[in-house]
Amino acid sequence: MTETGARNDEDGERCLVKEIREVGFCMTDVSVNKLVKSFEQDKNILDALSFEVLHGEHIGILGKNGAGKTTLFRLLTGELLPDEGGVYVRGGCRVGLLSQLPEYAEEVTVEDVLRHAQRRIFELEARIQELSEKLAQGQDALEEYGEASAEFERLGGYGAEAERNRVANGLDIPAKMREQLFSELSGGERTRVNLARLILEDTDILLLDEPTNHLDLHATEWLEEYLKRFSGTALIVSHDRYFLDVTARRIIELEDGKAFFYSGNYSFYVAEKARRYDEQLKKYEKEQAERERLKQASERLRLWAFLGNDAMFKRAKSMERRREKLGTDRPKKEREMKVKFAERAFSGDEVLVVDGLSKSFGTRRLFSGLELIIEGGERVALLGDNGAGKSTFLSIVMGLEEPDEGLVRMGPSVRAAYLPQIIHFEHPERSVLDTILYEENCSVQQARDRLGSFKFSGEDVFKPVSALSGGERSRLRLCILMRRETNFLLLDEPTNHLDIMSREWLESALDDYEEALLFVSHDRYFIEKFATRLWVLSGGVLWDFRGTYAEYREYCARQEELHVKAPAREKPGKKGERVKKTSPRDAEKRLARLEREIGTLEARLAEIDRLREEFSSDYVKLLELDEEEARLSGELDGLYEAWGEG
Repeated sequence: MTETGARNDEDGERCLVKEIREVGFCMTDVSVNKLVKSFEQDKNILDALSFEVLHGEHIGILGKNGAGKTTLFRLLTGELLPDEGGVYVRGGCRVGLLSQLPEYAEEVTVEDVLRHAQRRIFELEARIQELSEKLAQGQDALEEYGEASAEFERLGGYGAEAERNRVANGLDIPAKMREQLFSELSGGERTRVNLARLILEDTDILLLDEPTNHLDLHATEWLEEYLKRFSGTALIVSHDRYFLDVTARRIIELEDGKAFFYSGNYSFYVAEKARRYDEQLKKYEKEQAERERLKQASERLRLWAFLGNDAMFKRAKSMERRREKLGTDRPKKEREMKVKFAERAFSGDEVLVVDGLSKSFGTRRLFSGLELIIEGGERVALLGDNGAGKSTFLSIVMGLEEPDEGLVRMGPSVRAAYLPQIIHFEHPERSVLDTILYEENCSVQQARDRLGSFKFSGEDVFKPVSALSGGERSRLRLCILMRRETNFLLLDEPTNHLDIMSREWLESALDDYEEALLFVSHDRYFIEKFATRLWVLSGGVLWDFRGTYAEYREYCARQEELHVKAPAREKPGKKGERVKKTSPRDAEKRLARLEREIGTLEARLAEIDRLREEFSSDYVKLLELDEEEARLSGELDGLYEAWGEG
């Protein structure tokens, strides 16, 4: 049985759940009944919240910052107690919360954490060994042995190590990290390890609070595939709209402490919410017109009643009572931020020229021999796994870091603006208002007006910058950047700390921006919306793909079908598209660069052969070497093909 309609009230939600349960579809895993929770007097963050979650449902939890999403999760795990109402989880269900990091001793490694998640399997393995010894001694333990063996097999005991490796590799937890102490990991690394732990524990109910925040595209896609196959219940808080589209089958939005229900994924939610707003607005306008008609009619009747007609007076009173009942409030819509990037006219052909660029940190090479050009109006997305060197590349372009070799040159009329991933202000002790006044030549009123358009209002403008959240810092930095005339924008994870509404606001501003754009992002909605060209950085090599993200995914899928594991290379010109001629000198430089890259890859493949002998007994390391060899072999085939074409 499927959900046939979106209901926007609690009675409708309970009715739907009752319908499904009555036909024996499945049982309820989570029930929230008239839940009330407040942290401030006279202000309930959750106000008589009620909903139910059926077994196996994957639900996206939406709501603006402060709506109570994380509070709800903490109530579901018992970390917080409700002020009123109740939270009920089906007996025997194991609940796992992503944002809840357990405490570990100082000497515990990442591998210990992953193995601890499979402790039940190891306990059963030890017990089976004990029972085997008893049976060998002629003791009566056959029944218990059979039960333990069946449970061991049910939990996937025979493939426990392979599953641990699969999950770790999928979430970008390499063998070197698995040897590290858990206490030495960064916050993002701890989150990835904690997510792996939850998956390996085979939790019945997953509570995922921003699970993609510290994942690159590869790991995010792996998690999506895992959740598609996950038969348990999942409640997901995320600002990643693409992720919600793929993983959520129903949406619950928290607003003013109440729950509103949408029987589909994120795209369905967007369309359905707009439809409901339009319906409510039409109803409101119709009722307002009726209220005005009744008001005028009742006033006329009262006037006639003064002439001694009691019937007219009664009719007037009746109309006024009807008018009072038409008291629908105007539907609320979040105030949109209306701002634009100030643009500077660009003249010339080249915005950015990169020639022979190389950068390493110690023995670790990020990239070498990069040769790239961005022309006016191009929109380029720089993609790659975490640690590939994307942020370093942007820092070099902006002159904040020196390359080992090569040069970066911007056109003479280029005026660049840069939004880094981690935003620092030189004087974090200053208030938001003072920061604008010091940065820009404007009056207090002008500063407050501009801050208001970026959703800093009232007492918010007097907060010290150091007290701002990551999203608020991004908005403040954008408030400063967007006033400066620019024709080349460089953005490093611009949507990272923004909620969905702020992301859509930024996208709206960029829609109107017609100059060159170079950005790093893991937000696939954002990439698909803006990128017309992709630079894919992998293994020190940057591949230039001229097309959208959807076209890139299609290209990769075709390559996988052909069993070719090569990154996307630049596509030839489309039909009707003029292809630039290459000068003999440029052709020689290109061949020399290809030969350098071929030599580098051949040297690494030879090194892999040597390492395979050195780590012949290390299963995990051998798997990594096999994967790297397959990837590099594909890249080498592509380079040979390009070299052969001249």
